[in-house]
Amino acid sequence: MRVFHCSHCQQLVFFENSICINCGHTLAFLPDIGVMSSLVNDGEVWTSPHSQTPYRLCDNYTNENICNWAVPMADSQTLCISCRLTQVIPDPGKYREAWYRLEVAKRRLLYSLLDLGCPIEERSDQPPHGLAFQFLADSESPEAEPVLTGHCDGIITVNIAEADDAERERRRCEMREPYRTLLGHFRHEIGHYYWVRLIRDSARLDAWRESFGDERQSYPEALQTHYQNGPPQDWQQRFVSAYASAHPWEDWAETWAHYLHMTDTLEIAVDCGLSLRPRRADEPKLDARRLPGRTQSFDTVIEHWFSLTYVLNNLSRGLGLPDGYPFVLSTPAIEKLRFVHETIDAAAD
Repeated sequence: MRVFHCSHCQQLVFFENSICINCGHTLAFLPDIGVMSSLVNDGEVWTSPHSQTPYRLCDNYTNENICNWAVPMADSQTLCISCRLTQVIPDPGKYREAWYRLEVAKRRLLYSLLDLGCPIEERSDQPPHGLAFQFLADSESPEAEPVLTGHCDGIITVNIAEADDAERERRRCEMREPYRTLLGHFRHEIGHYYWVRLIRDSARLDAWRESFGDERQSYPEALQTHYQNGPPQDWQQRFVSAYASAHPWEDWAETWAHYLHMTDTLEIAVDCGLSLRPRRADEPKLDARRLPGRTQSFDTVIEHWFSLTYVLNNLSRGLGLPDGYPFVLSTPAIEKLRFVHETIDAAAD
């Protein structure tokens, strides 16, 4: 994620903003050029100083105040490319705040995918394997099965209870997880989607199995064993998280999510001009002028990630908060992250 400014007054603005608090201009993200821009309305269309393209606001922007993205006028869709991926929304009268939080997290996910060049196909265009989201609530009937957050054939389901901070924290503690966020759910589940898109039927499958394992082992049995017995004692020496040890599919999805954590946070550091100039030669250092962009090598990415998490976790502890990145990356886990990096590079090319 980059740092954005109002196109008219240069006030600092954020990805979630819809109005510039300094000059009052309407703000919108323009996904076709990847820019957060202030807009001017001439009565029929919205225009941006960044583009010659005329726009209209997403219907969920104008009618629901849920979105802040724009749609090029040449696009026949009334919803932006993020909102149109949501097939099922929660009852707005009952769950409006949850719906807003879910869409905010999804838009940040879509920003990263677009920036990395990952292929995104709408389910309406590619019914068998196209991407779609559904946000569902647990039934009030005690006999009903709970809604499970997960991925199946291109459809990502998220239980809207995850948008409730207190409930999500309760589940995190119950599952003994060091980290559980709404954005993390989206990044994990999209990893399952891209395994199907980029690995399953590709020439990379054999190399993937060498790194992550054989996915043909029973998935239900693997999960049952994981929840009954917990992760293996040496999981930290081989996986990015305890849950990654449950099955090769989960190892891939967890690793994919961590890669998105890394690249998005590093991009913010780049645009903020963050640097570390230690007083000792053996302490982490970081020069924003040398931080990686999308085209940099994975070795550069991981080198600066270690430096960034050093300061990120220390700042969190200074505020009395848990570590911002509560994970230790072993050499095998780093090599799996490298595989994700190379897979995305190949897909973008």
